[in-house]
Amino acid sequence: MTLDHMTFDKELTSSSKRRFRPGRVVLFVIMVGIAIVMLYPFFVMIINSLKSEQQYITGAGLSLASWKALTSTLPVGQQVLNSTVICTFSILIILLVGMTAGFSFAKLRFRFSTYIFLGIVSAMMVPLQAILMPEYVNVTRLGLTGGYFGAVLVYAAFGTPFATFLFATYFRGIPDELIEAGIVDGLGYFGTLWRLMLPIAVPAIATVTVLQFIQIWDDLLVGLLFIQNQSERPITVGLAALAAGRTTSIPQLMAGSLVSALPAMLVYLGFQRYLVRGLTMGAER
Repeated sequence: MTLDHMTFDKELTSSSKRRFRPGRVVLFVIMVGIAIVMLYPFFVMIINSLKSEQQYITGAGLSLASWKALTSTLPVGQQVLNSTVICTFSILIILLVGMTAGFSFAKLRFRFSTYIFLGIVSAMMVPLQAILMPEYVNVTRLGLTGGYFGAVLVYAAFGTPFATFLFATYFRGIPDELIEAGIVDGLGYFGTLWRLMLPIAVPAIATVTVLQFIQIWDDLLVGLLFIQNQSERPITVGLAALAAGRTTSIPQLMAGSLVSALPAMLVYLGFQRYLVRGLTMGAER
């Protein structure tokens, strides 16, 4: 072995020693443990959903009997579609109202704006259960408990304060000179909002969309109270009715829970990439 080879081996060994950090190993082990704890319930759901009632009791064998029983007991496809429609229209209203209100509170000056904003933010502190029955009385008097519309309005009312606060906080970090430039160019306030602010607000839009989708999709109370039409009820209400029977099939319930959980997971994973790109674009400004 030549002197050059010996020198190269020593430099490679010292470099590998410098790169090895025990803290990273400990952090990796901790993250793997957290991932196992978080993913284990989904593993249990998948395994138990692939069993019949007898196989679940004996603990041996796999089959699709629970999935066939679920589709014959509940209109799963229709209920998933109902949940999708409710989430879509609710989030659209939340984004529309929250973005315009947040822009107004962040960049426009008008009388009592601070007090109005504090009142909207304070609405975030009110729990859903505290005002659910008054809302039910109001919606019932308007005759909006038969279909989607009543539930969509209630979800939009509950989600708008958070969206307004988030958009106002985000827009306050944008320089006022950009708004003034849009006004000078003749865009007006609405044109400045939709043409200039909308592309910049991608991280805030993604955050509101993900959080509100998960909250609305997983909610049971509003769908149970405000949607009286059985054909328009969401998947969570169907699973609640399935679990409220005299005899509950655990494999069938696990299959339904998996169907209900997958859309929220997919939306989160999909928007997570979009959110990371949006945050990176925002950091590059």
